[in-house]
Amino acid sequence: MKDFVDTHVELWASQLPDLDRDVEGITVRLQVVTRYLERRREAVLAAYGLQLWEFKTLHMLRRGGSPYRATPGELAKQLGMSPAALTNRLDALERRGYIERSHDRDDRRKVVATLTRAGNDLWSRGIGEILKLEEHLIHQLPPADRTRLDELLRQLVLVTEKDS
Repeated sequence: MKDFVDTHVELWASQLPDLDRDVEGITVRLQVVTRYLERRREAVLAAYGLQLWEFKTLHMLRRGGSPYRATPGELAKQLGMSPAALTNRLDALERRGYIERSHDRDDRRKVVATLTRAGNDLWSRGIGEILKLEEHLIHQLPPADRTRLDELLRQLVLVTEKDS
């Protein structure tokens, strides 16, 4: 069965005779799947009144485990952004009641951001819908193929980790 990427590869192969068709097909398909998932995730989050950046910030707080708190510096590092840019995000999330900021009990100079009940509830609903859409896509493959794809992608991710 052919997809539109096959046509893409054929067109470029006629222009670039040395093109590795496998490399082009794989990388374009990875991009297509990534864009598909991003669009679907953004649609889920929009239904909850969230933007992706807001969800990612709540997600980082949530993944740290109870009591779902972190310093702005820790969050900035996890999100790969500057502390100044993160401050604006935290301001917006705090105004909406999804996080609270307070001074650390042990070191009053340190500020911590904590996920509120409203923020956690919103995150839970959003992640539930996101997991459903991801499962729906991946479950189009038989279990053995899913396992093999996961193994192959792990190999590629390990290469990227070495090159970083």
